[in-house]
Amino acid sequence: MAEKKQNTVNAEQPQGLMLHTQYIKDLSLEIPFAPEIFKEISKQNPQVGIDINIANKPLEDDMYEVSLTAKVNADVADKKLFILEVTYATVATVKVPAEHLEPVLYVELPRLLFPFVRNIVATNLTEAGLPPMLITPIDFVALYQARKAKEAENAAKAEKESA
Repeated sequence: MAEKKQNTVNAEQPQGLMLHTQYIKDLSLEIPFAPEIFKEISKQNPQVGIDINIANKPLEDDMYEVSLTAKVNADVADKKLFILEVTYATVATVKVPAEHLEPVLYVELPRLLFPFVRNIVATNLTEAGLPPMLITPIDFVALYQARKAKEAENAAKAEKESA
């Protein structure tokens, strides 16, 4: 008779990620030179700049608020076409080993939030009478690695100054 193996529950805490809610924390759109600036769009393409910021805040136990902020602005004919800023956030439970916490907070969760931010930017610009614009996909791993490199550089600089 074959012996059945019984699944045993590990005494350690289960691991994983659970999003509890997602929301627009802040949204602002300005078109300072409207309506005159709309004539300039047909004459030349706007120069667009995008700045992405990721922040997190511990709430309780394994719960965090992670926010992704996109600041998008465009100039045309040496005038500001628009300034759009959106902060989109989630409250999530993150139960992972300590060495994986930062990558989850700075890579995985922002990766999940990005499509919503991209849609909010595109929808708001279109509804404001501006040409449609889609933010190109972002390499959150590269952003995280750049952040870690800058932290290491700053730590080395501080250590050198204190020596």
